[in-house]
Amino acid sequence: MAIENALVVFQDKKIRRTWHDNEWYYSVVDIVEVLTDSPTPRKYWGKIKDREFVSIQVSPIWGRLKLLAEDGRLRFTDCVNTKNAFRLIQSIPSRKAEPFKQWLAQLAQERVEEIQNPELAQDRVKRYYELKGYPKAWIDKRLRGIAVRQELTDEWKGRGVAGKDYAILTDEITFSTFGKTVNDYKKFKGLDASNPLRDHMTDWELILTMVGEKATTDITVARDAQGFVECEESCHDGGQIASNTRKELEQKIGKTVVSSGNFVGMGEGKKAVEGKR
Repeated sequence: MAIENALVVFQDKKIRRTWHDNEWYYSVVDIVEVLTDSPTPRKYWGKIKDREFVSIQVSPIWGRLKLLAEDGRLRFTDCVNTKNAFRLIQSIPSRKAEPFKQWLAQLAQERVEEIQNPELAQDRVKRYYELKGYPKAWIDKRLRGIAVRQELTDEWKGRGVAGKDYAILTDEITFSTFGKTVNDYKKFKGLDASNPLRDHMTDWELILTMVGEKATTDITVARDAQGFVECEESCHDGGQIASNTRKELEQKIGKTVVSSGNFVGMGEGKKAVEGKR
């Protein structure tokens, strides 16, 4: 999933989620904050947990998964899938409960439809970027990049790479290609932790990212790489191919294609900032 660890928004409130065991899991604290408008949603959840769910601790409705915290780090957080989110909502008196249930059911229905017809997922992503104001040519590259990324992560999944290692392998490709880790690249572009790096890449940055990931996929398959260490070696070599392409291009055009620009504010009608190159 590419836009995956995505925040979703209900009535202007952000809810963190992550893809786990083939379904979405949502932050309990974020759901509590949306429903209650509590200034201390963690404490509120603690009281609900003790009052409503203490008797089912052997099989709790929540699980502990890593989500992006305010400090930009991945931290273990109580999360619920869609089914258990409905159980949680029933325990919270809120005038928002019914519209929130309808919204959550719609998300679940859309996911079922996307599994049955993957083109729907692509169409929804395309509309998302169109509404944000991205150029059509950029959107086409972004969608292609999502497909290339999915192919790579499918290979990792089938070769014994755990989900927690995906970020490390991605960093290896990004660093080998651009000389920056993902977090360093975000800082270079002036992005905070909640901004997906690829949503703020220029055309050439997206293309080179695709080159690195596609090369990594093909090298991984050709070597039949297994496990984290062997896949990491393939990531390095795939990123080097993209790096060589970047350096050759930069030599021909006389400037770097690594941009500090971003698309922050595009939704308010602003143009993308090209930044220093």
